[in-house]
Amino acid sequence: MGKVYVFDHPLIQHKLTYIRDMNTGTKEFRELVDEVASLMAFEITRDMSLEEVEVQTPVAKASSKVLSGKKIGIVPILRAGLGMVDGILNLIPAAKVGHVGLYRDPETLQPVEYYFKMPSDIKEREFIVVDPMLATGGSAVEAINAMKKRGATNIKFMCLVAAPEGVEAMKNTHPDVDIYIAALDEKLNDHGYIVPGLGDAGDRLFGTK
Repeated sequence: MGKVYVFDHPLIQHKLTYIRDMNTGTKEFRELVDEVASLMAFEITRDMSLEEVEVQTPVAKASSKVLSGKKIGIVPILRAGLGMVDGILNLIPAAKVGHVGLYRDPETLQPVEYYFKMPSDIKEREFIVVDPMLATGGSAVEAINAMKKRGATNIKFMCLVAAPEGVEAMKNTHPDVDIYIAALDEKLNDHGYIVPGLGDAGDRLFGTK
């Protein structure tokens, strides 16, 4: 069964405060999202497997450790998820990046896939799906559905802020996916926005309305 992790690290919480602040400009918002993504990636990769190797230091031979096991893939949900990719790549530069694009059908209000591109070895990779917000959960659920249909089996989900409704939707549909959150907020409002949230993450990242 997947688990839900809410990070309480002081640096994450400090930076998240300025991400929430409506007076934070586009440049600063983008930089803060990047920094928080790096800090969260540090924690989300804690269980990566290691193997022992021998290296020659300037002084003597040393038995040390390097990463082993599955390769990593980062999958932003377009478009806001793009704001979290570089922060993770700073820590895992060898990771491959896939993309899932979804839009909401104006009549059914259901997410519809319009773009999907993954590394060719999708069945062998451990994926981190990223989106700044988990509101209703519709986009995250559908993105992971699309990945599983193509063979992905090892998936984690990471976001900055989440509503309880979105977390429940993810747990009910994808109980095998661990969820990593910087803040679990109060609720969704009548328009589907997270309260207190941080507004529209995509607009704030890219300076659009």
